[in-house]
Amino acid sequence: MKIALIPGSFDPFHNGHLEVVERATRLFDEVVVAVVRNPQKSEALFSLTERKVMLEESVEHLPSVRIVSVSTLVVNVARDVGASAIVKGLRAVSDFENELQMAQMNRQLSGVDTIFIPTSSTHSFIASRLLREVARYGGDVSAFVPKVVAQRLEEKFDGPGADQQQGTA
Repeated sequence: MKIALIPGSFDPFHNGHLEVVERATRLFDEVVVAVVRNPQKSEALFSLTERKVMLEESVEHLPSVRIVSVSTLVVNVARDVGASAIVKGLRAVSDFENELQMAQMNRQLSGVDTIFIPTSSTHSFIASRLLREVARYGGDVSAFVPKVVAQRLEEKFDGPGADQQQGTA
């Protein structure tokens, strides 16, 4: 059985991420999406648990996908789930430079290869960072994220405590 691991912070999960997951399901028997706490990124908008739930709901149409949340090295997760490859999505050449370095380090640490899947041009400009900013200031991001994520973003910025969230920008 060929298992792929797709790691990411997914804060929030968007249609570019979804495209990579869907395409990976055509290449592998099972796809494990790992919601990772990334200490190099600023404070997360959504907790690991919230992100995991949104991912589960966003990919429920894909029976070969399993979601996990972790706070460890990606290579440890790859070993634990039996992944034969790590899959990463690429939007632009600038993504490749950083991802290549991580792929080389992961290969040295674990022997697991990384496969890059470029997103289609319709998703290449979508970035979680941009979505958070647009949503924080009341912009409509529903065309760029699964419906469940759009709902959670709206609740986050329009619901109780929204004034506190918007003040953190």
